[in-house]
Amino acid sequence: MATTKDNITEEKYSKNLPDFSPGDTLRVSFKIKEGEKERIQTFEGTLIAIKRRGHRTTITVRKVSNGIGVERIFPLYSPLLEKIKVVKRGVVRRAKLYYLRERRGKAARIKEKK
Repeated sequence: MATTKDNITEEKYSKNLPDFSPGDTLRVSFKIKEGEKERIQTFEGTLIAIKRRGHRTTITVRKVSNGIGVERIFPLYSPLLEKIKVVKRGVVRRAKLYYLRERRGKAARIKEKK
C-alpha cells in the first residue's frame, strides 16, 4: 500500500521528458523571474552529467560562450523547467564527461550518432 508521500512523489515524476544521455546536445527552456515579469530562457549545450537522486535528479549542461566555458545545473523535476529538446545525439563511452572541461576546440568534439 502506497502512502500519501509516495503518491505526491509519483505525481512529480510524471513530466514528459525525452530520452537523453551524456554526450547529447540539449536545448533546455527554463523560466526566469525578473522582478514582476517571467520569461523563458533557453540554454543549449552538451549534457556532461546526470545525477539521479529520485525527485532531486539534476543534469549538468555545458556550453562555450565567447571562449568561456559555462556550465549550468538544472533540476529535472523543477516547476521552472519548461521543456527539454534533444538537438543532437552523441556517441560517448563514459557516464560523466568532465574531461571536456580541459579540452578546447576540435579536441572537445563529440561524434554524432547516425
